[in-house]
Amino acid sequence: MAQAAQKITLSSSRDIPFDKLVLSQSNVRRIKAGVSVEELAEDIARRGLLQGLSVRPVLDADGVETGKFEIPAGGRRFQALSLLVKQKRLAKTAPVPCVLRDVTSDILAEDDSLAENMQRVALHPLDQFRAFAALREKGQGEEAIAAAFFVTPQIVKQRLKLASVAPALLEVYAEDGMTLEQLMAFTVNPDHERQAQIWDAVKNSWNKEPYSIRRMLTETSVRASDRRAVFVGVDVYEAAGGVVLRDLFQGDDGGWLDDPALLDRLVADKLRVEAQAIAAEGWKWIEVSTDLPYGYSHGLRRLVGDPSPLSADEAAEHAKLLAEYRTLEEEYSGQDEYPEEIDTRLGELEGAMEALEQRPLIFDVTEVVRAGVFVTLDRDGNLAAHRGYVRPEDEPREETVANFGDDLDAEGQGADGIVSAYQLPAGTSAATVITSGGEPFSAGLPDDEDDGALKPLPERLVMELTAHRTLALREAIGRSPDVALTLLLMKLVNDTFRSSGATGSCLEASVRTVYMSAQAPDLKDSPVAKAVDDRHAAWEADLPLGDDAVLWDYLSALDQASRLALLAHCLSFGINALHEKVNPYGAGISASGLTRRMAQSEIVAQAVDLDMVAVGWEPTADNYLKRVPKARILDAVREAKGEGTAQLLDHLKKGEMATEAERLLKGSGWLPEVLRRSDLAALDGDVAAEGQGALSEEVLGDQDNGEEIDLPAFLMADLPVESTAMMAAE
Repeated sequence: MAQAAQKITLSSSRDIPFDKLVLSQSNVRRIKAGVSVEELAEDIARRGLLQGLSVRPVLDADGVETGKFEIPAGGRRFQALSLLVKQKRLAKTAPVPCVLRDVTSDILAEDDSLAENMQRVALHPLDQFRAFAALREKGQGEEAIAAAFFVTPQIVKQRLKLASVAPALLEVYAEDGMTLEQLMAFTVNPDHERQAQIWDAVKNSWNKEPYSIRRMLTETSVRASDRRAVFVGVDVYEAAGGVVLRDLFQGDDGGWLDDPALLDRLVADKLRVEAQAIAAEGWKWIEVSTDLPYGYSHGLRRLVGDPSPLSADEAAEHAKLLAEYRTLEEEYSGQDEYPEEIDTRLGELEGAMEALEQRPLIFDVTEVVRAGVFVTLDRDGNLAAHRGYVRPEDEPREETVANFGDDLDAEGQGADGIVSAYQLPAGTSAATVITSGGEPFSAGLPDDEDDGALKPLPERLVMELTAHRTLALREAIGRSPDVALTLLLMKLVNDTFRSSGATGSCLEASVRTVYMSAQAPDLKDSPVAKAVDDRHAAWEADLPLGDDAVLWDYLSALDQASRLALLAHCLSFGINALHEKVNPYGAGISASGLTRRMAQSEIVAQAVDLDMVAVGWEPTADNYLKRVPKARILDAVREAKGEGTAQLLDHLKKGEMATEAERLLKGSGWLPEVLRRSDLAALDGDVAAEGQGALSEEVLGDQDNGEEIDLPAFLMADLPVESTAMMAAE
């Protein structure tokens, strides 16, 4: 007959008065470092004892129970109770729930103590995050939760933030599919859909560091330290309904503003208010821009103003500050260095005096009414108003220039030299014209409807792209004396053998610096812009400007190579390869004039072997791809990477398509049509020459060559390696 398995008998429980309990010497916990009895005592006082003590009867020498009980497991709880008794918050005879081990048990006291400490399992961090969230959902505030668990409110906020990550990502973390640091990075952006997109993109990638995740989650946002955000103020942005993304786990420099369009509108509104206030000073025009372009003041005359005088109070304050400054300097002049507090005070005095010395300029009223102001932001986000610039067309004229009729440039460019007399009467002032980007400040651009057709490039984009080409040509001409000389001779031959309305000088061959009215924001920071500026500064430092006689002698003494180099540099500033808007009414450039200009610029580009790829231009989302319809984006990828890669993008939204196209086109050498040289065009129509649309070794439209398609990042994350080859074969 089978014998029944013996059933387990659990130890009995019993309430034992506190004064009958003693700490056992068999307790294995001996190290006290990091063990907080005070916090546990407060927790017991708040909620009571959650877990009883494990005790054994204390026997005398004869093995008889003494009425006392020792505690091998639960010593920290006993010490917390002892603290409460000592503080008279708990009675000495208060009953304490205990689990009583039978005196005849074979289990050693040390065994019980060790098991209690080793068998426990720490709570998973995610369970803690969710528990905090549950407490808050049931009405417990962050401060109360922090007080109950003896942590700071910031820690509670961090735990709650972690619990708010997309549920799918929390499950990945629960299964050890991502690290805690990665989960912390996802808290930067509360958009669950965006979080999931980023994880899908990086989970199989080699680069899934937390900093990379944060960057991807905030790539469409603006840092709070951005000068636009500083100018408007984050509080104003939030009051207008803007969302600020914050990182609770590391320094975020104030966070990220998640609505750049709202921020730009607030900046524009505030700049308009500032511009209207400046308009009350009587200026003819005000040009507003958050980022003034390269060469914004080229060709304009700068008014010279006189600093406004100090008032009596300001003069007295300045004298007081200066006296204190000199006294401190004399007192500590014999020391190697100033004491820290004295050095700080000297800095404060310098700042206060500088603020008083930086006086607003006073301009001649008769000049103000024909001059203008550039209103912008400085690098620190403060308003910067550059006053007193006169445009050539606003300069006073002494006499009316005759109408030359048929002698005007037949191509519509005579307006550059023939201007009707215009003398602004002193004391008169029309309403100030406030513009931004050449348009009335309130004017907005119409939304571009994208029906999939390959439409012409937007006019302003063409102007910006050709501004890049113009500056690159200037830099190239400046280091190509032979080409510059030929160009100058061509100009002189045209002036000599073709009718011209130019008068007033024995020689009308001149260089007039061409201001590029439409240009991309990155033009002024481009490598060619730096090369032009550096070369100009070097010549300016050597030339004896201001005295024509001395300058003549200097130029005459230059060797031939230096003369040619200087000629090339000066001539380069007259390069104009801009594709400007045609004006059929005579002001500006005509259609035939524009055609001739672009044809000449092509000749010069070939002569200097201009390569826009080599000078550093690359298509990005901001400078091209977001500015053109989706059909243009796909056409660019198709030219550079082939039809197969283009097809992988055609279902994306325009913003995502532009971002992926930027990555795919990087380093490909692809250029828009307006930046290509005609002599480098493809010979057979199928293969694009290097720097003219695709890498030279890539054959467009040929997907049977077995080469792998360069897949977009969002597809590379999940697609096996063999699948890419199969897709290329298809």
